[in-house]
Amino acid sequence: MKAILIGLLAALFFSVTFVLNRFMELEGGSWAWSASLRFLFMLPILLIILGFQKNIKPVFFHIKRNPLYWLIWSTVGFGLFYAPLTFATIYGPGWLVAGTFQITIIAGSLLVPFLNGKSKQRIPIQSIFISLIILAGVFIIQFEHASSVSAMNVVLCMVPLVISAFAFPLGNRKMMIMVNGELNTIQRILGMTICSMPFWVILSIYGLAAHGAPSSNQILQTFIVAVSSGIIATILFFYATELVQKDTQKLAGVEATQSGEVIFALFGEILILSVPLPSIVSLIGIGLVILGMILHSVVSALGNKKKQLIYNKASELN
Repeated sequence: MKAILIGLLAALFFSVTFVLNRFMELEGGSWAWSASLRFLFMLPILLIILGFQKNIKPVFFHIKRNPLYWLIWSTVGFGLFYAPLTFATIYGPGWLVAGTFQITIIAGSLLVPFLNGKSKQRIPIQSIFISLIILAGVFIIQFEHASSVSAMNVVLCMVPLVISAFAFPLGNRKMMIMVNGELNTIQRILGMTICSMPFWVILSIYGLAAHGAPSSNQILQTFIVAVSSGIIATILFFYATELVQKDTQKLAGVEATQSGEVIFALFGEILILSVPLPSIVSLIGIGLVILGMILHSVVSALGNKKKQLIYNKASELN
């Protein structure tokens, strides 16, 4: 339950990304700058945090041991996650992007058999069925808007988000396996930020060539995104996944808390961008999302109780 609550709090801070990225897009800001500036801002902030704690050296030592692995999976987990996500805001409001991104809930579960090295595990079917409830709610929420846009806009929004939805859990879990508890959450985020930096530098060069320098408003807003989503939310979410990384059922539950981003982003856009209030249909969708998250929490709690009972009985027999 603790990991679920932390994941839900992370979703609140993550939702800032969807709202402000959409806001910057409506103001004429480049998606390339919105994406790259977030990580360019994150780097010095993380260096300051870990420098104060005197925890930077282990990060560079770990990267030096396997630089290619770090470079590849950091680029996947951060670069191929966030750049397509930001690009998608061109073609849909923040809540629609947040909703479609929830494909990551199932993506994380489907990746389980391929990410555990010597410890082979099966796809957590029960978690996928619960995640389908969440996804049903998500698609109901976005149905009214999706039916009013062109097919090309739907494709240009959906395809990048599918890439993003798989890249995020893939990169995150690959790096968890690689680090194997040798680095804490913030150290791992710093290492991934450093190793994804070539990707962000190239993207920022593209942004400068294609759209010119970012405006002062975009710089300020991406700084807010960097602190809220890049630092606070990422640390919270990675910490939550590390708490349950050896239990695929609970891990799927934590990743499902990201569906809360849809609700937070929707109400954030209502407050900031004056998006119309959700209809009855949308409220039904929101209800399904909440139901799915509750079911994940219940299943996780029951799983804990069952394991404890088995452990207690085994102890009594011994």
